[in-house]
Amino acid sequence: MLRSPLQWYDAYLFDLDGTIFLGDELLPGVERLMAELRARGRTVKFLSNNATKDPAQYREKLAGMGLEVPVEDIANTVVTTTQWLVAHHPGASLFVIGEEPLQRALREARFRLTEDPAEVDIVVASYDRAFDYRKLQIAFDAIWFHKRAFLIETNPDRYCPFPGGRGEPDCAAITAAIEACTGVKCQVSLGKPSPLMLEAALGGHDLDPGRCLMVGDRLMTDIQMAIDAGMASALVLTGESTVDDVLAREERSRPTYVVERIDHLLPTLAPGGGA
Repeated sequence: MLRSPLQWYDAYLFDLDGTIFLGDELLPGVERLMAELRARGRTVKFLSNNATKDPAQYREKLAGMGLEVPVEDIANTVVTTTQWLVAHHPGASLFVIGEEPLQRALREARFRLTEDPAEVDIVVASYDRAFDYRKLQIAFDAIWFHKRAFLIETNPDRYCPFPGGRGEPDCAAITAAIEACTGVKCQVSLGKPSPLMLEAALGGHDLDPGRCLMVGDRLMTDIQMAIDAGMASALVLTGESTVDDVLAREERSRPTYVVERIDHLLPTLAPGGGA
């Protein structure tokens, strides 16, 4: 089942949590792979469904682990959620169940954030480590009682992986609580596998999707986004998904490559280091 690329790609897109790092440590092989990709002039982008940091904060986190990355090479659900709301619902009043980086970005985009259920147009569910019954009640009242608001989510992840095989409940848990009590369904999910994440990462780059490789640790988000976009994909076994998970999927829903560690993406037979 393990399979590594035998060719170089023009662009490499990497998930962050569970793929590049766990907790506050780079995963084995990351530095080696990045050095080689940069030496060959490949386009490298980093994507995350985690909205508890904005791209500038992710840049600082990566720098603290010894990996220097330009902020413009990082896109996450703070970016995609803000961009989508600006494009589709400018001027909406929002109730944001999410942490300060997401709230700050939405305020800077001139959205009005409110906790008055009678004024809420859109409930935005996200990864929020301060989620409580009060916030659930506001969402319930805005959607069910006032019948005014609808529900969107920043990402569909069930949990965020932590070192030692642990994790923390993520956005999908909060979305599920709101859906359960209101009887409504989330209308839009703005993280991987949504193509909006690819647009945020690759906007301004004239790249053939067939010459891009998406690398991540989750079949339902990272790998599914690549499949939907016609991109090659690589599952790295350092986060959520396992070989058994891959084998349980239909052939057309499996990643192109499966590697135990990220530097196994370096081709062993790349002609001329070629393009």
